[in-house]
Amino acid sequence: MKLKNNIRKLRFDKNEMSQQQLADLIGVSRMTIYSIEKGKYVPSTVLALKIAQVFAKPVEEIFTLVEEKRMEVKKDEK
Repeated sequence: MKLKNNIRKLRFDKNEMSQQQLADLIGVSRMTIYSIEKGKYVPSTVLALKIAQVFAKPVEEIFTLVEEKRMEVKKDEK
């Protein structure tokens, strides 16, 4: 499973908020926001709730779990 998010879209919908502006509002670094947006970092529950509060959205509208598709290699394919 992978955690997807739509933070980038929400930032732009909110007067083109920068990553730094969002980071300042929730007390993290800009790189943390970047990493969350890119799916490289999974935020804590508290951090996810803070992000939801900034955008006045339920957490489920910002973050969703998606199943990753696995590529299977057949034994006879090499």
